[in-house]
Formats: sequence, C-alpha cells, structure tokens
Amino acid sequence: MDQNLLFLFIPTFFAVSITPGMCMVLAMTLGMTIGIKRSLWMMGGELIGVGLVALSALIGVSALLLTRPNLFLFMKYLGGAYLLYLGIQMWRSLGKMAIPTTAVEEIDIDRKALFVQGFITAIANPKGWAFMISLLPPFINTNTDLLPQATQLIAIILCFELTCMLLYATGGKTLRHLLQQQSSVKLLNRIAGTMMMLVALWLVMS
Repeated sequence: MDQNLLFLFIPTFFAVSITPGMCMVLAMTLGMTIGIKRSLWMMGGELIGVGLVALSALIGVSALLLTRPNLFLFMKYLGGAYLLYLGIQMWRSLGKMAIPTTAVEEIDIDRKALFVQGFITAIANPKGWAFMISLLPPFINTNTDLLPQATQLIAIILCFELTCMLLYATGGKTLRHLLQQQSSVKLLNRIAGTMMMLVALWLVMS
C-alpha cells in the first residue's frame, strides 16, 4: 500500500473507530455490568463482524446485500430485538448481564451469546456498512494486488476497533466502581439497561 495513503488512512479510521457508536456503547455497557475480561467475547464477535463488513465492501459483496434488502432487515431487526430484551432485563436487575443486587458468586456468562451479540451488532449496523463502502475503496491502489492491501487495511481497522472497545469498556468499569454501593446497584443497572435499549433502537431505526 502507498505510504502516503497509509498515513492518511490511519487518522481517518481511528477517528471513525473512537467516535461513539453502537459497538462502542455496547462495550461500555458490558464493561460496566460484566467486566472487561468477559466482554472480550462480545468484542471477538464484533471484530469478526467488522472484518467481514470491511472485506465485503472491498470485494463487492455489499452490492449483493443491497439487492436482498429483506435479508439485511431480518438481521437488523433480530439483533435489535435481542438487545432490547437484554436492556429490559438489565433495567429490571434481572438476567446474567445485570449487576447482582446482593453478594453472589461470579456467574458464568454464556460466551456464545456474547460472541453472537457482538457479531450481529457489527454486521447489522447500516452505518458501519456505509462507512466501509464509502471510505475503504479510495485507499485501494488499483495498480497493485488487492489481497495484500486488504489484509493490511483490515488489520489496522481491527486493531483500532479493539483498542477503542477496550477504552470504552474500561470507562464503563470505572463508572461501575464509582457507583458500586448497595444503594446504587439498581441505578447502575438501569443506566446500563437504558444504554442497551438505546443501542437496540439505534440499530433498528438506522
């Protein structure tokens, strides 16, 4: 990849990644409720989803989805409904993702569910597709092989995504520690649940 394009690509996509979006809000919410370590499963699913979206934007698979809008809508509404359900559960201090209101042993969160949650949020995000389709192609040099360029660009994007999600999750965990008092647990669950529901509505309405 041309070095001048690379130097322009790095700040451009870092700015895109660090901007609050569905995946970043989700990382912050889970960092607040289940901690950074267990949130990594959601982040893994999100990274695979973002990688697929970026690759699809480069090789033209996105055009296929545009010709089958019903498939895209199905993924979007399914993901939104699932996140909304989780948000309601958290708001009511119920479910495994809510902070316990009494001292209990650490609960083992379903890793597969977290992974799927991150994956669906990434691939069903219309704004994510829009960013990749509009921003990625200009950084490709058509005079050289696509595969090495795509590998380099997607690797940089995923590094930025992971770094930013960890920053947001850390912010959520810090907020939890600031409010972690018995009288504040329900309030914290309601904040996290509200954020989760907003992500769900954002996904469905975008």
